[in-house]
Amino acid sequence: MNVRMEASPAPGAICPTQRTGWPAPAGQLSEFCVANLDHNLLVLEANAEFLHYLGRSATDVYGRTFSKFVHPSVERLVSQHLAGLRAGTRDRFTTRMLAERPSFTVASGMLTGIAVRKAGGEVSGIVMLLRPDRARAAVPPPEPDQRKTLSELDARVLEGIATGISTARLATKLYLSRQGIEYHVSAMLRRFKTPNRSALVSKAYAQGILPVGQWPPKVSPENIH
Repeated sequence: MNVRMEASPAPGAICPTQRTGWPAPAGQLSEFCVANLDHNLLVLEANAEFLHYLGRSATDVYGRTFSKFVHPSVERLVSQHLAGLRAGTRDRFTTRMLAERPSFTVASGMLTGIAVRKAGGEVSGIVMLLRPDRARAAVPPPEPDQRKTLSELDARVLEGIATGISTARLATKLYLSRQGIEYHVSAMLRRFKTPNRSALVSKAYAQGILPVGQWPPKVSPENIH
């Protein structure tokens, strides 16, 4: 079964993205909703679970400001958190989320926002992770051979990107050149078929490579070979 994040067909989207198929890891598909926002806080892409949570189609969601879907009772708080990520004054937040659906119902959950930075350290996008409030059946974890595995170095690079560390700082931390970091990033972008760093981090969370709720981000040991 595939979880898809597809480029918006709606006009007005700032940054069109490539169509990507996301393999859904067991225990993750029905649990986490994932979306990518650009620097202007417009929704670029989202998985099927996020669209279902909002009760809307991709056409209704893509290219629109994320706050449009937030219930008025929490809109100010969520907007303040997002503004902090956008300004680069913080790397992450977690808060309660209430979504206003077209059916006049309200969906609740825990929302985590994570800033993703460019090589120079500027915020390029935001990854939104949401765990809906709903009963979840216990699902056995996937077998190791069903997961994508990374080398130890790729895992450290991915963790750095997810944390928002600039290329220069990450190169110093891992004793590599900036070109070395960019080589590993480019290789992972090709391997995971993602167009940019934000999409790479989103996909890593969607596939369970980066566990949700852990900060700083740490690649799961079973995903390292």
